[in-house]
Amino acid sequence: MSIKPLADRVLVKPAAAEEKTIGGIIIPDSAKEKPLKGEIIAAGNGTKDEEMVLKQGDQVLYGKYAGTEIELDGEKYLIMRQSDVLAII
Repeated sequence: MSIKPLADRVLVKPAAAEEKTIGGIIIPDSAKEKPLKGEIIAAGNGTKDEEMVLKQGDQVLYGKYAGTEIELDGEKYLIMRQSDVLAII
């Protein structure tokens, strides 16, 4: 992949949504909650005011509406600012 986030942005691959069934009923994709954790795939260099704390390979938690969804090579990713990340796990 040839994408490099700029400044204080990171590229996150969301964790897969968990498959849940209720009494044998399969919940459709549209009703599943979006995962709120993922893995940092790439990170920018930070800005002069904010040092980049996150690095490739970090497992992170982020807000429900954080980031912008993009699709690369058939895979879905989120690109967001470092400040949208809530925690490293």
